[in-house]
Amino acid sequence: MSIRILAVCRKDRQTKNGKVPINLRVMHKRKTRWVSLGITIKLEHWDDENNCIKTSTKALMAAQLKIDKRIEELQRKIYRLEVLGMEVNLDNLFETNGRKVRCSIGDAIMQNINRLESFGKYASASKYRSLMSSLDRFKSLDIRLDEIDVSFLRDFEIYLRKIGNVNNSIATKFAIFKATYNRALTEGLFVLRTTSPFVQYKVGSLWTRTRKRAITKSDVRALMALNIPGSDQNDYRSFARDIFLFSYFTAGINFTDIASLRYKDFYDGRISYSRNKTQKLLTFRLTPMALEIILKYMKIGASPDDYIFPILNREIHITSLQIYNRMHKVLGKVNRELKKLGEQIGLQIPLTTYVARHTYATVLKREGVNVALISESLGHSNIQTTQIYLDSFENSQIDEAMKHLL
Repeated sequence: MSIRILAVCRKDRQTKNGKVPINLRVMHKRKTRWVSLGITIKLEHWDDENNCIKTSTKALMAAQLKIDKRIEELQRKIYRLEVLGMEVNLDNLFETNGRKVRCSIGDAIMQNINRLESFGKYASASKYRSLMSSLDRFKSLDIRLDEIDVSFLRDFEIYLRKIGNVNNSIATKFAIFKATYNRALTEGLFVLRTTSPFVQYKVGSLWTRTRKRAITKSDVRALMALNIPGSDQNDYRSFARDIFLFSYFTAGINFTDIASLRYKDFYDGRISYSRNKTQKLLTFRLTPMALEIILKYMKIGASPDDYIFPILNREIHITSLQIYNRMHKVLGKVNRELKKLGEQIGLQIPLTTYVARHTYATVLKREGVNVALISESLGHSNIQTTQIYLDSFENSQIDEAMKHLL
């Protein structure tokens, strides 16, 4: 192997807190490339003689494993270059000469993850990470996209079923897999040898209609009447109930949009906001119950840019990643408490914030409200038609329709 790879402690780049970064030095014919690993350690934890970390703790062991894995990845790339009969040099190894030696499953998915996260779409990126994790456990992320065939896809489906994935979960993974494959093909990251395996393997056949999760008006009343004794834990349980009821009484507003509501979005008994998912502007008058909930959490002297509900803090949650992580954490806690509340009122389905959205739509539909007033995202089959109708209705009509909620 003509290329040398060595882990190096960059003592020349010691930080103010006394830590030093660990890089890989990749050398070939007097040329050197440095590979950042995102690892920093205290100088005393580095073994100069063996060019490795002194693995005295679990954290240090994990760091050394990361180094070993990156070295192994580079060595596999070098071996593949040799097998393909291509020149082994730093340009080909790091693909800096504009020519793609190959495009692996892992490379293609990671490219999409990086793209999505650069736009702040961490929820979408998490679906790609889930696919990548499943493929890694199934076989290997180093398999080239041009090596994938129908047999691979069928075996992957069988594997997913064996580990407990249901139809729609499998369909989601395959839809993402297909999108990744097609995007890489379009961008010329690999050359298609024959017909795309996704032409024969029908992703759409995996989708299964699921029963819409909704509760009745009497269930909503039971939830409202439920006595929640005071305690620190039950304070959060009360908060979870408020979030559910606020969603139900505000046209099924989802959790992300509730968390994003600011004081400037509330005026004259109305809220106006753009949906995070579609950027569609929505505005309506708050029902008395929704108004009671929102006033409960509003604070005197707050800035117009402050968040209304105690989920996000604009001085703490600044970046898209910080906001996403905070929302994800709070949503998990809210749904855990809602599940307990649902059990207390005798529900047969797990109570979640998502149920509030479907309940809003179902209750209005049962009351004979024009279906065009109910968003496709709340449970209807043709979102394009529904959105066309929704755009044509005045706010007053929506306000009138929402009187049916109790």
